[in-house]
Amino acid sequence: MASDSKEIAYDMSPFFRLYKDNTIQRLGQPQVIPPSDDPKAAVRSKDVVIDQNTGISVRIFAPGCRDPSQKLPLVVYIHGGAYCVGSPSNPVFHNFVSILVEKSNAIVVSIDYRLAPESPLPIAYEDSWAAFQWIAVHANGNGPDPWLNEYADFRRVFLGGESAGANIANDVAIRAGTEQLLGVEIVGVYLVHPFFAGDEVAELYKVLCPTSSGRGDDPRLNPAVDPRIRNMAGRRVAFFLAEKDMLREGARGYYEGLKKSEWRGEAEIFETEGEGHCFHLFNLHSEKAEALMDRLVGFLNRA
Repeated sequence: MASDSKEIAYDMSPFFRLYKDNTIQRLGQPQVIPPSDDPKAAVRSKDVVIDQNTGISVRIFAPGCRDPSQKLPLVVYIHGGAYCVGSPSNPVFHNFVSILVEKSNAIVVSIDYRLAPESPLPIAYEDSWAAFQWIAVHANGNGPDPWLNEYADFRRVFLGGESAGANIANDVAIRAGTEQLLGVEIVGVYLVHPFFAGDEVAELYKVLCPTSSGRGDDPRLNPAVDPRIRNMAGRRVAFFLAEKDMLREGARGYYEGLKKSEWRGEAEIFETEGEGHCFHLFNLHSEKAEALMDRLVGFLNRA
């Protein structure tokens, strides 16, 4: 554990403290929900390591009951956690995805990227892109995972996440549109309380990614300045914002930039009044969290 005498660069208590020597103190005991492939459960899940060298893995969630003749929408989910904490097995992310699967009748792949600062940015972006390429291999029905081969409809693919995960997902969508992966059609991109920058320096991002200015001239923090934006995959992008979220204005800035760009899709905003950043993850059954989930499910069902 890091010493309290060291100088703190960024304090995100009660989750973590990042120190100026680029070490991290993760606060609290890590919690894990194991996967469960119980065929009687409403939602089944399993973990798959996709790269033995890096340890990149995914957790795949699928409905327990399904019509075997029917393919399911494929949702790619990238968790938040300020690039520093979290995993698909963390209860808040596992439970959110489980509810999403049950309500949307989709198959979801949750990406477990390597965390900063031990793996500095942009490693989380590269890991997520590698995972998406692995997912795309299944589009011809001959990939290494039988669930994706059997269940997933690669003509109805959705890509997104929350907070830092939304930022990573947007980057993957741009790369996917630029490289045009065969057999994969990304219908929509969903960005829940995304982490985009405006005129002020995003201090945490700059610490985690020393090569970045931490400002809106960095295409990963403000994708509207990326010339590849015109090719971004997805016909629709949904921004989910929260009124009291300190990241709200950065997200609105990107929304406006995207609408003014050469990208020709449809962008829309859903905003929750009176709530802060990622409020829904910590009380999934509150009225406003359920309303956000219903909006997201509605977005996925409008394929």
